[in-house]
Amino acid sequence: MATVKSSRSRTHAAVTPAKYANRDTGTKLEEKLTVFNSDSFDADSFVQSKCHSLNEKEIRQLCSSLVDLKKASAEEMRRSVYANYTAFIRTSKEISDLEGELSSMKRLLSTQANLINNLAEGVHVDSLSDTSPYNATNDTLNDKTREPSEIEEWLAEFSDNLDVLLAERRIDEALSSLDEGEKIALEAKQKSTLSPRVLLSLQTTITKRRKKLADQLADIAFQTSTRGAELRAAIVALKKLGDGPRAHSLLLNAHHKRYQYNMQSFRPSSTTYGGAYTAALSQLVFSAISQAASDSLTIFGKEPAYTSELVVWANKKTEDFAVLVKRHALSSSAAAGGLRAAAECVQIAFGHCTLLEARGLALCPVLLKLFRPSVEQALEANLKRIEESTSALAAADDWELTNPPSSFRQSAMYQHKLSSSAHRFYLMVQDFFEDVGPLVSMQLGGKAMDGLFEVFNAYVNTLIKALPGSLEEETEFDGLTNKIVRMAETEAQQITLLANATLLADELLPRASMKLSSFSQANYKDEHQLRTDRQSRLPEQREWKKRLVSTVDKLKDSFCQLHALELIFNEDGDSNLTADMYINLDGNADEIEWLPSQIFQGLFLKLNTIASIAADMFVGRERFATLLLMRLVETVMLWLSQDQSFWDDIQEGPRPLGPVGLQQFYLDMTFVRYFASQGRYFSRNLNRIVGDIRSRAVSAFSSTGMDPLSVLPEEDWFTDICQDAVDRLSGRPRVANGERDLNSPTASVSAQSISSVKSHGSY
Repeated sequence: MATVKSSRSRTHAAVTPAKYANRDTGTKLEEKLTVFNSDSFDADSFVQSKCHSLNEKEIRQLCSSLVDLKKASAEEMRRSVYANYTAFIRTSKEISDLEGELSSMKRLLSTQANLINNLAEGVHVDSLSDTSPYNATNDTLNDKTREPSEIEEWLAEFSDNLDVLLAERRIDEALSSLDEGEKIALEAKQKSTLSPRVLLSLQTTITKRRKKLADQLADIAFQTSTRGAELRAAIVALKKLGDGPRAHSLLLNAHHKRYQYNMQSFRPSSTTYGGAYTAALSQLVFSAISQAASDSLTIFGKEPAYTSELVVWANKKTEDFAVLVKRHALSSSAAAGGLRAAAECVQIAFGHCTLLEARGLALCPVLLKLFRPSVEQALEANLKRIEESTSALAAADDWELTNPPSSFRQSAMYQHKLSSSAHRFYLMVQDFFEDVGPLVSMQLGGKAMDGLFEVFNAYVNTLIKALPGSLEEETEFDGLTNKIVRMAETEAQQITLLANATLLADELLPRASMKLSSFSQANYKDEHQLRTDRQSRLPEQREWKKRLVSTVDKLKDSFCQLHALELIFNEDGDSNLTADMYINLDGNADEIEWLPSQIFQGLFLKLNTIASIAADMFVGRERFATLLLMRLVETVMLWLSQDQSFWDDIQEGPRPLGPVGLQQFYLDMTFVRYFASQGRYFSRNLNRIVGDIRSRAVSAFSSTGMDPLSVLPEEDWFTDICQDAVDRLSGRPRVANGERDLNSPTASVSAQSISSVKSHGSY
């Protein structure tokens, strides 16, 4: 024992100093650590002060030991986490179970508190039937002495049973119990089977429990986890309780929360193109609207108040949808001129909207209002791109008519010969109408056709600029002054310009515009609406074609003016059609050779050349050449009719118009009529112009006092000369037995004069 005791004492003696030594060491360590708690602590200065006496090897050893200590600490923490992980899970589960038990206890305590409050309120209810002390005393004595009836026994259990049903959320049974209580209260009131005090207590209990059930149902419907059949059951129950407006608002709010939850999970990638994004978003948004409309119609029917609230809610969701589509799909497409991409987005959205019309929701006008600015921007950008592309192609066009390229034929479905720029222009127009077709429902058909007319007008102005004589008029065409166009030098190239514009305006563009009608017909299911739309659209298309043709008339006028000026003026700018060529003839009557004047012979040769070129280019379209020649002849004759200096010299000049001059003038006008009628381009307008010119010349001659009938030969004389001139200029001389017909009025015409006329035909 002594040994053990001594050993214990030694152990105690050894431990005690160590304990106090550790306490002293801890105190010193805390004092040493206070330096790190200072706000002015500087790590670099501290390291320098402590390690300045250490050499490099000692510093490396210190760093290595610190790194090892760090790794050991991390490993110890990892082992601690693994060792305590099971305990952590078990503790978390116990905490969760405890929370559930506490919630149950809270509900039970709340139920008991409500029962106590209801009992306390029932004790203090006074009788409403008779306030006299005598009657009250009698009622109290009667209640104590008589046995309770079945209704009174049921009433005693009604409140407790109803509270239990509400606490256990047995909604259907609670509703049935409330309905039964209301029936009993109504019968008791009608038959006076219950005392007023008991009846009032029953009615108060029903009212409070009804409100409590309504609040409970509202809380259920408000929760995000409530959906489907459970949501509809709660809304139906709330509506049965007489709180329809609140129930409908909660229904829409529940669908809104579900919509928001789905939108949070909807994250389009940067590689998703506009159509796919619009389709996915449309499916999400409009399915939510459709489900909300279905639930509203099923539960609430078509009552105006609820329908109006549903429409407002659906419009708001549609507006939000339109904003997202514009931000992520339409804006970029519109800015880049991607009309097809924009049309695809709009068509997808309108397709989903149309499906909702069966439920009474017309949401397409909302989308139309919000999408229209972006689509119009894409439309304008696309038209501008067509105009710029066509202008660039015109700069490299060789103005030769060719068949459609093999790559175009299958898609273009036409075989007309055009130049390269016109082929490309028509192909772009076809693509444009295919892209615009789905947008007819947005009432953009008229705007598209107006825009395309402006583009075609710009193309015609480009063709006008390609005419050699139009260089001085560049400033007349807006936007074309800085554009380079290859000149159409030859007559064949110039006729190619006319062919491009005429074929596009008369046939190709109107045919392409019919695609809008086909898209419009596809949108109508009612035959009456389809027939009405077709009747209203046909006049618009006819008017649009007239506008195109009137634009081509500018090109035809420029072409005719160019060639008319080439005939009338020489290279020095002097006129070849003056009054002197008729007035001076009477001084040289002996040297007269009866032929049409050289300018009109040149006109005849030019018309023949143009007719020959046009016939080769437009097989089966002779009317085009006929109208062009008719316009050219009329242009020359109008110039003569409106040349005031010419008529001033004829009517008031220093020398009057003599008999020979009148005969030559009359011959020239007859020659114009003759070859125009022979070439089948003689018009009423030309006949009127020529008649007016001859009348003015005859009037000028009559003013000298001479009779024009006395100097003018018979009409056959003029006709024979004209026929002979036409034959000779055409290379078909009239001969009889190998010689000229000496009886011809033109027998005096020399071969030299004919050769000079042919050389002059280079006009």
